[in-house]
Amino acid sequence: MDFKQEVVETIAKVVSLPKEKIEALIERPKNVKLGDYAFPTFALAKIEHKNPAVIASELTAKLVNDNFAEIVAVGPYINFAIDHAKLVSVTLKKVLADQDKYGDQDTNQGNVPIDMSSPNIAKPMSMGHLRSTVIGNSIAKILQKIGFTPIKINYLGDYGTQFGKLITAYKLWGNEEAVKKDPITNLFHYYVKFHEEAEKDPKLEDEGRAWFKKLEEGDAEAVELWQWFREVSLQEFNRIYKELGVTFDSYNGEAFFNDKMQPVVDELRAKNLLHESRGAQVVDLDDDENPALILKSDGTSLYITRDLAAALYRKKEYNFAMSLYVAGNEQSGHFKQLKQVLGKMGYDWQKDIHHIPFGLITQNGKKLSTRKGNVVFLDNVLKDAVKLALEQIEAKNPNLANKEQVAHQVGVGAVIFHDLKNERLDNFDFNLNEVVRFEGDTGPYVQYTNARAQSILRKANVAIDDTKLALSDDWAFAVAKDIADFPAIIQKAFEKFEPSVIAKYSLNLSKKFNKYYANVRILNQDDELNARLALVQATSIVLTESLRLLGVDAPKEM
Repeated sequence: MDFKQEVVETIAKVVSLPKEKIEALIERPKNVKLGDYAFPTFALAKIEHKNPAVIASELTAKLVNDNFAEIVAVGPYINFAIDHAKLVSVTLKKVLADQDKYGDQDTNQGNVPIDMSSPNIAKPMSMGHLRSTVIGNSIAKILQKIGFTPIKINYLGDYGTQFGKLITAYKLWGNEEAVKKDPITNLFHYYVKFHEEAEKDPKLEDEGRAWFKKLEEGDAEAVELWQWFREVSLQEFNRIYKELGVTFDSYNGEAFFNDKMQPVVDELRAKNLLHESRGAQVVDLDDDENPALILKSDGTSLYITRDLAAALYRKKEYNFAMSLYVAGNEQSGHFKQLKQVLGKMGYDWQKDIHHIPFGLITQNGKKLSTRKGNVVFLDNVLKDAVKLALEQIEAKNPNLANKEQVAHQVGVGAVIFHDLKNERLDNFDFNLNEVVRFEGDTGPYVQYTNARAQSILRKANVAIDDTKLALSDDWAFAVAKDIADFPAIIQKAFEKFEPSVIAKYSLNLSKKFNKYYANVRILNQDDELNARLALVQATSIVLTESLRLLGVDAPKEM
């Protein structure tokens, strides 16, 4: 039962406001003693020209709903107090019936390609790649939960001037045997060295551009080197994706669209949108904005050229309901231009394209930079996180079976959870010792809470009867009330494309459950034992599903 909706329906019977407006006005009282929901009457005061407190009092006298223990006027508010026993009983029955499908929406809402992760080949995956990868993966799971079909696209950075630079660097300083032995490390070293040397000798930049032009024109040597760099990079990326538990539906990177760009350029010309500016080909946007640069003066393409081709391809291939791009906040201008150009081309579906921006991960307050070699490798972070998790498990539960497997679930899960508990647009500093703690606002804390619930159920070792579920104590009500909110939490996370909504929710539910555990003798043999165990099981179901939606495992023992 959706108690908020019950409030809406109850109010709608006595006021002339539309239900959407009523729902938007409903608040949660800060003081729980005042009730669970409150409807402010200020909006009605403007219509009826009465004191809001008088309106609240008059309307309250007309309201009847057996699902609420009390409906009272408090100043200008109508406060609704939920019948505790009823909420607990209704919520637990629903969760036990639905299990991990609790909160699902069955409707087929269409395809949603998600452009995510997208590392550059020939460079190691760094902490800078973590955000796009785990945010995109979580959004995909949330979309699937509410009835969309997500299509996860790893739009690999496998094209562009950088590969001309890398080919130049390899031909100047490269060693085939070294690359075969440790491809990513050595290719990355050549790339960093190129930029160091180019600062002393700017002619290197011209050589890099020349090699990229050869690559675009299909030069045999350039293509052979590029294919080799791409193949060894993908092998390394896939090993790290396996560690993170992330999979993709497509690896069509920038190079895939190399032969699809010319039709876009031709279409722009045919629609009289393309013109020359300082030797380059551009599309004019609004008067106060810079034009969109489509082709450089030497005729080579840019990110936007390929992204236009990609957007048109994805619309044709997937007929998407929405198309999402999970990319850093600094890319906002690029995606704004992409949508504007598509709009000028006459494609109204550009409004269904959404950039999902995010802030930076810093270390000791400093931005990580691949070009300058100031980089923290994701592989090393994950290994260190698993090691820290194992050390804590050895200290807390040395006899735990499958310690290494659980340490992997906890360590990797801690890194993912820490990223996702931060709101997308926030920058945050990364400190591994803070991340992999079993206490505080961490992933391991949520995992440990779930493992505690599972331990209680194992000790009880009884089947739960789904007909005896009433509990009226405040501790149980606080837990059940959060569980009842889970479907609305999923919807909110979707509407904002914000996994942190679910991460913060799981932390709050964990805290309330641990208070319940500390204040109530759950395994006491009395008439409410079955209902208490049902609450424990429902908590575990919702915590496990919350973690799953974040891309984090939920071990049953820790």
